Amino acid sequence: MSASRVAPVAPGARPELAALEARIAAARGRISPLYQVLLNSPAVVEGWEAMLTAIRQKTALPPRLRELIILRVATLNGAPYEFEAHVPHALAGGMPQALIDALREGPAPAGLRGLEPGEAEVLALTDAMTRDIEVPDAVFAPLRARCDDTQLVELTATVAAYNMVSRFLVALHVGH
Repeated sequence: MSASRVAPVAPGARPELAALEARIAAARGRISPLYQVLLNSPAVVEGWEAMLTAIRQKTALPPRLRELIILRVATLNGAPYEFEAHVPHALAGGMPQALIDALREGPAPAGLRGLEPGEAEVLALTDAMTRDIEVPDAVFAPLRARCDDTQLVELTATVAAYNMVSRFLVALHVGH
């Protein structure tokens, strides 16, 4: 992949961003290449951080399910930086390495082994939202039968948010 299309802001390079950088580093452990690019717009990075922190840390979705969505979105959108950034989170969330490897290859959800009950339906939602935007009733109905409104909002928001992340990364050539 070529260099980023937008110059990253090196941590510490702009004193007016010090407080924002400190919050990001405290939440993430570092200021990743993604956040270095986002720092070009303090308003955008603040909103981004608030929304994605809510998705990652404040929803009731199990970590494994959240990371399943993220890895699938990254694969479908051709965002290897996003995928690799989430492998440690997927492993920590209990996802077996074999499933991570299979997700990297991108087979249809029906072809994936090692899915837990309900995960194929979540992957179908992820695929529909990512590929077609519109979610057919036949894809939504099994989720509606299994999930309450809060869970449906959290699933849908996670797919939508990580489509935003991968599309940002790919469009601006952010990552390795």
